[in-house]
Amino acid sequence: MNHPDYDRFPHRRLNLLTGDWLLVSPHRTQRPWQGQTEAPDRTTVAAFDPSCYLCPGNLRAGGVRNPDYRQPFVFTNDFAALLPDAPHFDTGTGSLLRAEAESGTCRVICYSPRHDLSFGQMQTAEARAVIRAWQKEYDELGNRPEIRHVQIFENRGIAMGCSNPHPHGQIWANATIPTLPALEGRQQRAFQVERGECLLCSYLAEELTTSERLVMANDHFVVLIPFWATWPFETLLLPRRHDSRITGLTTEEITALADIMIRLNICYDNLFLTIFPYSMGIHQQPTDGLEYPEWHWHIHYFPPLLRSATVKKHMVGYEMMAMPQRDLTAEVCAERLRNVSTTTHYRDMPQ
Repeated sequence: MNHPDYDRFPHRRLNLLTGDWLLVSPHRTQRPWQGQTEAPDRTTVAAFDPSCYLCPGNLRAGGVRNPDYRQPFVFTNDFAALLPDAPHFDTGTGSLLRAEAESGTCRVICYSPRHDLSFGQMQTAEARAVIRAWQKEYDELGNRPEIRHVQIFENRGIAMGCSNPHPHGQIWANATIPTLPALEGRQQRAFQVERGECLLCSYLAEELTTSERLVMANDHFVVLIPFWATWPFETLLLPRRHDSRITGLTTEEITALADIMIRLNICYDNLFLTIFPYSMGIHQQPTDGLEYPEWHWHIHYFPPLLRSATVKKHMVGYEMMAMPQRDLTAEVCAERLRNVSTTTHYRDMPQ
């Protein structure tokens, strides 16, 4: 149920997936949108860059040459954050300076041989190929006995620390379950134990009763601004059918997921007429061989842009010392996204 004071007075919102609270201060921005108008970013990018270490046939920084790939290409990161042969150690639970070894592997996935594509400019068949590669990697890495969690993610744009515009993402496989997926797992498990229902199935049903935070949907997936969104224009992509991992997707669902991810990326790019920066991540159940019926897989998009292509949201001051805070409400941001074209990329529009 919508509260009449959501868009007028400060209040807190509960993040169902983490249990954390968010401070919302809508009175600090009396107008729904105060962003500046900017000229579209039509920077020309070549389809092949001889200096790009991710383009087909080019030499990578680690000295290995890429094959002349035409489909999504996956390789072990030349400068991986996790190593499969890290020596074991554990300082013990009694130590105040607690540390233990963490092993694993990190892979890079090039979505396309085309250097100049964004996800929103891909064809459906190209996006389907990326999703199938994600499935293969999750299955292959997750079946390794030493791997307990597989994190698929993408950092896009310089604002997110990504200096290479070639369309690509990463896959990190850990020997332990990382903090945020573990926290989400505990929340989903607690909800199921308490109510006998899936947390995200129940949440999606609640959101669909009003659709005020709904951004887009198709027969199999829904994209919405979560009620507890911290980042401006943060979205949550939810499958309508309950499943704990992406390996269970049907052929029809893969096509539907490709379609809605392309549309969301077009929507993001058209919002500020630039290749929109974000961090995207797929959260799925652990891969330790156990079953997690409470897990409902989903995709997070965390974009940093606040009011224009040049004004960014950073966690500072109160947010670093106390709790996350935002001025633009989830409802305002959802309306803003709904009013943007999701079918034609701004670079393909008549000038």
